[in-house]
Amino acid sequence: MIQVMISSRCNDEVKLNDTENLFFTDIRKDLKKEIEEIEIFGQKIFTVWINEEAPPSEGTLDSWEVCLKQAKKCDILLVLFNGNAGWANIKNGIGICHMEMVTGLSQAPGKVRLVSLDSVHISKVEQNYSNRQFQEYVKKRNLFYGSSAKDVGQLKKRTKEALHDALINLCHQGVREASKGRFHNGQALEWTRMDFINRQKAMQNVLYDAICQRPTSVKDSSNHLFVIISDIEILLMLHAIPDALSIGATKEMVGQPFLHDHEMATILNEKRYGPVHVIACHKNATESQATKLLGFPDAMVVRAPFGIYVADNIQKMQFAFIVNCRDEANTRHGVQRFFEWLEQTGEDVLMAKRAQSRARIVKAIAAEVNK
Repeated sequence: MIQVMISSRCNDEVKLNDTENLFFTDIRKDLKKEIEEIEIFGQKIFTVWINEEAPPSEGTLDSWEVCLKQAKKCDILLVLFNGNAGWANIKNGIGICHMEMVTGLSQAPGKVRLVSLDSVHISKVEQNYSNRQFQEYVKKRNLFYGSSAKDVGQLKKRTKEALHDALINLCHQGVREASKGRFHNGQALEWTRMDFINRQKAMQNVLYDAICQRPTSVKDSSNHLFVIISDIEILLMLHAIPDALSIGATKEMVGQPFLHDHEMATILNEKRYGPVHVIACHKNATESQATKLLGFPDAMVVRAPFGIYVADNIQKMQFAFIVNCRDEANTRHGVQRFFEWLEQTGEDVLMAKRAQSRARIVKAIAAEVNK
């Protein structure tokens, strides 16, 4: 069974018609019933968790922990958002609705769907710190949720549309994950049989093609590759480490590529910025190895689903390790997850800002070198 959790306030009201309102708790119960009655080939596929109808839990868990446990456990998290953060453990603390959404996004962003409702009025008295924090969090995450629902009918319709979208997308992601295969046979074995030079070349070719296939990619006349992020073109420099980063000989094949950024100054202009380095790693990579490649530890180093992202906020150098590039499927999947992560976290906007700064730094260095 596919486990669905509905996260929302229970006691707020939603407009039913010109004269009547319904409480969220009634809508949640209706949605639970309607979703659980859905069948495919005569078989029910969904089970829906709402706290109103949940059985008693073990004595070691309080209500807060039970809700967060379900947010982690569920396959699809439907967040019905009206700006109220829900109850909090302490005064002006993070509300339970806020924390359920944070838990879902941090554990598996792809399973979270936000349905917005703009008909619930929140008075100034209720507009407390917890609610403001929740609203600001949703605004910063900038999740796509389409148009807001105006009444109960639209809310139910939008929720079912969100569930439909989540089911299809998660199915596609599962197929991509399954298509990666194992490393002891197939193309992964073929790549392992290659020497370092040919394996590096194969990895770079797939990396280049995977990014070229994105609708926001742009090539210039010299085949330099740019991607449009946050409305600007960012130059991507592509590299490949054909074995583990602990193997000195393969790490030296890439070295510290950002030391040569100034050589790209002539292809950067008022519309094109960067560069940002994308490094395909045949095996895994650690945060420690990433900082060693950067040369100093004082930088943003993030382990993400695709690998590791590094950004230096002083010199504005940026690079991403795409790990486990053992074959074409794994490499393409890693590239996709990298761009998904940028969009889901809002890091794409920050990357674009750093790339603009990096371009100015690169041009200044090039001007000094060419004196």
